Amino acid sequence: MADPFDAALDLLRRLPPSSTQNNLNGIISLRPDLEEDLLSSVDVSLTSRRCPKSGRDYLCCDYNRDGNSYRSPWSNEFEPPIEPDDAADLVPGGRVRRMEESLNSAVDVYRELYYEGGVSSAYLWALDEGFAGVVLFKKTASGAGKGGWDSIHVLEINEAATKRSAHYKLTSTVILDLGMSSSSVDNLDLAGNLTRQTQQDSSLSGFKDSDVEQGHVVNIGRMVEDMETRMRNLLQEVYFGKAKDVVGDLRSIQPLSEAERDKKAHREVISKMGR
Repeated sequence: MADPFDAALDLLRRLPPSSTQNNLNGIISLRPDLEEDLLSSVDVSLTSRRCPKSGRDYLCCDYNRDGNSYRSPWSNEFEPPIEPDDAADLVPGGRVRRMEESLNSAVDVYRELYYEGGVSSAYLWALDEGFAGVVLFKKTASGAGKGGWDSIHVLEINEAATKRSAHYKLTSTVILDLGMSSSSVDNLDLAGNLTRQTQQDSSLSGFKDSDVEQGHVVNIGRMVEDMETRMRNLLQEVYFGKAKDVVGDLRSIQPLSEAERDKKAHREVISKMGR
């Protein structure tokens, strides 16, 4: 008999990507004991909340969640509030919190420049030998053409003993969901996700703690930016290029009369070349 968790993952892989959230909720309602494992293993479209203290929006994921509460990167507080003893273990402080604040400022500028809107968030937490984090982006469009872009970049950073360099491991997932409804095309849906991973060693300059912290933020930002560019190009080639080929094979943009005229002219040229 198959393991229920493996069977659930296998089922979600075979269902439409645009309905992952609804299908995930349905599986959890049938098997509540799988909730924690599924939520930490399955990537779904991000949701946003408004921080009551700062008035700014932030993104929710499994990495800033405790039960039904989510931590805001702007106030560093959970909403709804959680027990103080739990918050002490889940809320970052010291250098990790300082880097988190700097990283949020950096990705906020990147989001405005590249996405021209949307919401971004970054979360960091301490590890035994370094720290880890996640950088999130979400952009949605509405109107005749509806769509959504969700980027999830999970990082693990291992620092050298001298703190002169660090090893960065990045796992990135992009969830794309596009749709259009009009009289000319009827209903068109294009959805899917793409995951890529990369690792690199980068140096850290400066002797002050603030310089090392800023070096981490710069290295993380550069890695995320490079990965986003690479994945955008892959999505353009795989999703849009393939969709264009399929539509081109199924439906001719030219009227039939023009297509026949072009074919006739082509045959005449070939016949004259033969003579």
